Amino acid sequence: MELPVVNGNGEAIDTINLEDGVFDLPMNQTLVHQAMVIYQLNQRQGTHSTLTRAEVSGGGRKPWIQKHTGRARQGSIRSPQWRHGGIAFGPKPRDYRKALPKAMRRKALQCVLSEKIRNSRLVCIDSLGQLDGRTKSMKRLLENLGITGSVLVVTGTSDQNVVRAGSNLKQVWTLPADLVNANDVLKRQTVLVTIDAIRQISDLCTAPKFRARKSAAALNAEEGQE
Repeated sequence: MELPVVNGNGEAIDTINLEDGVFDLPMNQTLVHQAMVIYQLNQRQGTHSTLTRAEVSGGGRKPWIQKHTGRARQGSIRSPQWRHGGIAFGPKPRDYRKALPKAMRRKALQCVLSEKIRNSRLVCIDSLGQLDGRTKSMKRLLENLGITGSVLVVTGTSDQNVVRAGSNLKQVWTLPADLVNANDVLKRQTVLVTIDAIRQISDLCTAPKFRARKSAAALNAEEGQE
C-alpha cells in the first residue's frame, strides 16, 4: 500500500510504500482489548493498603462478658463489624504486572496502526527539522497539517527539539519509534510519524519472532573447524 508523505506546510510531496502485512491488517478487537488491559495493569503501582483487625490500634480488651448481657458476644471493638474496626479482605500491596508475548504485542500495534490509516488518522511527514524546541514551532506545524485534538508524534530516534516543542502542549505526546505501543497509539486521535520512524516500526514488526539456537553438536563442530 502507498501512503502520502507531506512536508511541514501540509503539501503532499511524495508517497511511501508500506507492507500490507503490517499496515493493512483487519482490526482484531479481542487481541487489542487484551493488550490494552495488560498495558493498563502494568501502569498500576499497586501501593493500596488497608488495616486489618490485627493492625488497628486498640481493642485489646473484651468489650463485655460473654454471657448474661442480652447482647451479641464480642471479642474486640476492632472487629470488622465495628465502627473504626479493621477491614476484612481489604486490598493490600500487590504486583499487577502481566507479561504480553512479543507476537501479540506486535500484532496489536499493527492492528491499531492499520485502523489509523484506514480512518486517515495517520500522517507521514518527511522531516521534523522545522521544530526548534519552541512550543510555537509545534503549534505552527500542527496548524499547517490541519491536526486538531490529541496527537502522538513519533520520531526515528529521541529528538530533544521535538520533545521540548511538545512538552508544554497538553494534547501532544512524543515517542521514539522503538517505544511505540498499541496503548499510546489507540489513546490519541492522530499519529504524526516521520518516514524514518514508520520504516523502523515496519522493521520491528517484521523482525524474526524466534532466534535460531545452535545445538551443542553444531557448536562443537564449529570449534573443531577453528
